[in-house]
Amino acid sequence: MGDQIRTDICVIGAGAAGLVVAAGASQFGASVVLIEKGKMGGDCLNYGCVPSKALLAAGRMAAIGARGSVLGIHHAEPKIDFAAVHDHVAGVIEAIAPMDSQARFEALGVHVIRDEARFTGPDRVEVSGQTVIARRFVIATGTRPAVPVIPGLDQVPYLTNETLFDLEAAPGHLIILGGGPVGIEMAQAHHHLGCRVTVLEMDEPLMNEDPEMVALLVATLRREGIDLRTQTNVTAVGGSAGAIAVTTESDGTSETISGTHLLVAAGRAPVLEALNLDAAGVRTTARGVTVDARHRTSNRKIYAIGDVAGGPQFTHLAGYQAGIVLRNILFRLPAKAKTNALPRVIYTEPELAHVGLTEREARSDAALKIEILRWPLSENDRATAERNPDGLVKVIVTTRGKILGASILGPGAGDLILPWTLAISNGLKIGAMAAVIAPYPTRSEASKRAAGNYYMPRLFTARTKALVRFLARFG
Repeated sequence: MGDQIRTDICVIGAGAAGLVVAAGASQFGASVVLIEKGKMGGDCLNYGCVPSKALLAAGRMAAIGARGSVLGIHHAEPKIDFAAVHDHVAGVIEAIAPMDSQARFEALGVHVIRDEARFTGPDRVEVSGQTVIARRFVIATGTRPAVPVIPGLDQVPYLTNETLFDLEAAPGHLIILGGGPVGIEMAQAHHHLGCRVTVLEMDEPLMNEDPEMVALLVATLRREGIDLRTQTNVTAVGGSAGAIAVTTESDGTSETISGTHLLVAAGRAPVLEALNLDAAGVRTTARGVTVDARHRTSNRKIYAIGDVAGGPQFTHLAGYQAGIVLRNILFRLPAKAKTNALPRVIYTEPELAHVGLTEREARSDAALKIEILRWPLSENDRATAERNPDGLVKVIVTTRGKILGASILGPGAGDLILPWTLAISNGLKIGAMAAVIAPYPTRSEASKRAAGNYYMPRLFTARTKALVRFLARFG
């Protein structure tokens, strides 16, 4: 039998969720073992949020000249050095990596083991020939790219988010399977970097977002020149490196699309197989580990957080869940996760941000009586001054003014959504946003204007006008 390690908390997975728990618990004085079989920092740092946003930034810079002529500025065609773009992306990862490194966490007092963990009982795992016995475990193993079953796909080279950022030469024609956030973001990034891009989506793109907002974004992407096809089934894949052939079917018509590279962006699958969770009495589904509102599993000594817990897959949510678990484990507080004010962002240009209920979700609740408030960026002075008027603020409220949700399409929408997140999380009514003083000229005024629309039909009525005329009689 190997050595035994006894610890307060054993965290399995050194991605965003696991690292927050490990750092927090250690700094609060708990003993912590952190196990990671892959790269420190997990998907977000190495294959997800960080490299994708770095690539989008490069693409945005390449495309910045497209709007110059309307402002009287004429740019030359950009010269894109894709190898240098690759180095930029790698450099961004390298700059952030020290914060997630093994050295940093060991300096915090965390015992880091770089290997695969396997449960052998309800309170222990085996790793690197050792047995780790812990009072509490936190599973934070994340997800991996899901690969659909398509004839021929396993016979051709394809990319996922785990290999896409290794490319040092630009794809001539990138075919993307999937119109979710990853597929849409990477489509625009590569298009801006000079690649031909075709997106194939079997349903509608960005299915979780408000269809009205998505339609505006899709119109922009198509106007730029991205070939975005919806209601399209992929029936076969063939070819070889540099010459990929994808056969599709739409409305009964079959077509073969030829490209140089294929990106599979068809969702995510939880990383669970090696954990042997049956031995620990932990229930799972195809979506991930089953947890309650406190993120406890069916084994109350084991928690699961982050993408592996089967909910929305966002780094900021993973960090929030880590805080919930820390309060439960360290302070015995029955803290529960609340996601009614969980924001999300599609980092295209323009960005699409949302928090709370969409219109479709609100209307599905028969008990809710709602109103929709809108303000287009075409009526925003800052957007007009910059000749970039495409966008919309859309807010869902009850007839009594309770804010249920908000969507923003426009430049910097991910930053502009924060006041709505604050409002929903604190139960504020629409009057709070309508009454705020917004700096002029900024796009944030559009949120105030949308909120003000709640009062327009209530204020400018015949009754109000009569009251004004009556009061005028008194001088």
